[in-house]
Amino acid sequence: MNNFLVDFLAVLVVILVSMTLHELMHGFVAYKLGDDTAKEEGRLTLNPIKHLDPVYSFILPIGLFLIGAPIFGGAKPVPVDSRNLKGREWGMALVALAGPITNILLAFVMFLLRFFLIRNFGLGYGIVDTVLSYFMTVNLGFAVFNLLPLPPLDGSRLVYAIAPDGVRVMMKSLERHGVWIVYGLILLFGGYFSSVISWGINGVYSVFLWIVGL
Repeated sequence: MNNFLVDFLAVLVVILVSMTLHELMHGFVAYKLGDDTAKEEGRLTLNPIKHLDPVYSFILPIGLFLIGAPIFGGAKPVPVDSRNLKGREWGMALVALAGPITNILLAFVMFLLRFFLIRNFGLGYGIVDTVLSYFMTVNLGFAVFNLLPLPPLDGSRLVYAIAPDGVRVMMKSLERHGVWIVYGLILLFGGYFSSVISWGINGVYSVFLWIVGL
């Protein structure tokens, strides 16, 4: 099979799995903290159709793949009513962090599996290695991107939890148009975003290497 086609299909599979689990964990943590909005709207599911956004989940990451840039993206935000959550703002921060943490854990599991296969069987090539490699890089890209402190990305929820009231008011007003603001920033400053994502991916990957003693 053509190498490009293998890479493309591998990225597509990784996006479907990673984004689905990312959003599912948002809803699951919200449910555990007292809000069943995501459950009522059918978001506690492994069905990717319920979670994926045409632009964030496909056009953006696949476009980045095609031009050889670091891959990042997102999905449809899980509906959460913060008034129902234990801890309110901090509960919302935990819900938000559940997604990127899931991506980082997925990347680490795939890193360990790839490390084991290479160390014990010399398997550093082929379809299996390609899929594992993309699982690492794509998940780390998703995690780093979503942790940026820009509404409505997940990182903004942590900032909101610790911010003074004036900043919270500003963030709430930005969030109404947050998706379009993020789209605009990516279009205008795509190179900067790619540099930040690359820096974040390399930073987390270096921690993975440190954990296994490399």
